[in-house]
Amino acid sequence: MDQQAPKQFEGSSTYVATDDLVVAVNAAVALQRPLLVKGEPGTGKTVLAHEVARALGKPLIEWHIKSTTKAQHGLYEYDAVSRLRDSQLGSEKVHDIANYIVRGKLWDAFEEPSGAILLIDEIDKADIEFPNDLLQELDRMEFYVYETQKTVSATKRPAVIITSNNEKELPDAFLRRCFFHYIRFPDEETMRAIVDAHFPALKKGLLEDALQAFYSLRGVPGLKKKPSTSELLDWIKLLVAEDIPGEALRSKDKKRILPPLFGALLKNEQDVALVGGLARGQGGLYN
Repeated sequence: MDQQAPKQFEGSSTYVATDDLVVAVNAAVALQRPLLVKGEPGTGKTVLAHEVARALGKPLIEWHIKSTTKAQHGLYEYDAVSRLRDSQLGSEKVHDIANYIVRGKLWDAFEEPSGAILLIDEIDKADIEFPNDLLQELDRMEFYVYETQKTVSATKRPAVIITSNNEKELPDAFLRRCFFHYIRFPDEETMRAIVDAHFPALKKGLLEDALQAFYSLRGVPGLKKKPSTSELLDWIKLLVAEDIPGEALRSKDKKRILPPLFGALLKNEQDVALVGGLARGQGGLYN
């Protein structure tokens, strides 16, 4: 009897994946290499991990990185404070140091019997040494717990997805071990497919007017933060909820220079002033 072919990622009804992204995901899984995904904030890097886990039928373990995160946090931590407190209270737990070992996200992923999807989200937020400190553990899929003198090894190798917003360069040694993919900002055709996946009943006229306004905003030179895909989806959701017609997005009324509910798209006062001034000077956003 032929063995069943392993499941592959193909995108989904709610996540429009380009052909090159599909190839990158499946190649990284086949090579058993971490997939490093870069791209503008809001282009679906984190959501990708959720979709891959759903497509492959694997549990998702998420490790969201902060500026204070250390590689050791992903392995385990020894809770010496709790042990000292229990010792003062005369607890029997203190005789077994394993009671004070707190498992990290890598440990959880390594011990998932069916294999897991491990998301290391926004790795570039951490210290520059953070990626290098994980090299051995991600290569060998094991680490040593000094307090218990035991080695934790992956029951089944997890698929690792690492996201970066390009806030800082990652070390070459780390990059060599990854399969890399950059999620380019969607063109209008791809964006139509993305919006249609989330709002299948959206009127075509409103979609076209919303996309025109959105890409006009993104095209304004000097923006500190260009509106992203996720912000476009939020904006359209508000337009639908407020029953705002497409004509309102094309208005050249100088009292309504900025599009309705623009706060979903523009996220700081400098960009609001920049777009408002530019549109006022030319009599409208599209002129």
